[in-house]
Amino acid sequence: MEGEMGKFKKILFVAIVVIGIMLLFWLILSFGKFSPFKGLSKRWEAKKLYKRADEEEKKGDILKAIEYLEKIDESFGKSKEVYRSLLKLANLYEKSERLLEAKKILEKIIAEANSNDIIEKAEDSLGNLNIKILFSPIVTENDFVYEVKEGDTLTKIAQRFNTTPELIKKANRLKEDNLRVGMRLKITKAKFSVLVDKSQNKLTLKADEKVLKVYTVSTGMNDVTPVGTFKIINKVVNPVWYKDGRAIPPGNPENILGSHWLGLSKPGYGIHGTTQPETIGKHITQGCIRMYNQDVEELYTILPIGTEVTIME
Repeated sequence: MEGEMGKFKKILFVAIVVIGIMLLFWLILSFGKFSPFKGLSKRWEAKKLYKRADEEEKKGDILKAIEYLEKIDESFGKSKEVYRSLLKLANLYEKSERLLEAKKILEKIIAEANSNDIIEKAEDSLGNLNIKILFSPIVTENDFVYEVKEGDTLTKIAQRFNTTPELIKKANRLKEDNLRVGMRLKITKAKFSVLVDKSQNKLTLKADEKVLKVYTVSTGMNDVTPVGTFKIINKVVNPVWYKDGRAIPPGNPENILGSHWLGLSKPGYGIHGTTQPETIGKHITQGCIRMYNQDVEELYTILPIGTEVTIME
């Protein structure tokens, strides 16, 4: 009798443990408003949605992937898993050409996330996205639409509104310079400026004092890059490099200026590209600001003559 009683107690104990475990899992998976495990369950749900979206993206179904990630709302909280999923959603929006929606999400991540690596990724993505929007026909609060009049040219319009012919042409996807009366053109009205941080080897492009994009650059060895506020006074494609009294033409292996040159009001100094991309990010130049060719090409397109460039320690 005692043996049977002991056996019964063991079975009862096991049953209680099993029921307890099942109850615990039910609580964890519960999405009820008063569940003490709601935060944890939401993080798990965000992971699950991210995984499903990733699977759909790999299959080529971007819309389905977006559908999964759009289920993540304010109720999911502010965990790393949530912002990782939102970062992916922004990327998918960009792939779908929903650029302003992508921008809004990236700004939200930067403002709210508490994970440095997530924030850095969002900042990098936002910088590239800002340029993509600037170079697109999308009209934002920084732009207006101008109707072409008799006698207008790209150069005249650019000078009138303190922008560049290259930016007007790129933003409006013009294949040629000729304009027709009545054409409607997106014109950027933002005032651009540049800030170079020598210690960090970073160049920040600003529009009306708001950060547009941050670039990694090279500055002078032994602190030779001048400090102060200067202006862009000339712009050259495929610049000649003048070294030791010699003119070294573009294409010559000795010419390291790269594809574009933005000359500064400090004689002999400027922002330029490179034929040595492996040097970017180092204190290695003779005083100029060195960039990847694709990066300096962006600045060449965006910045008009007279743009302020501030260089700080």
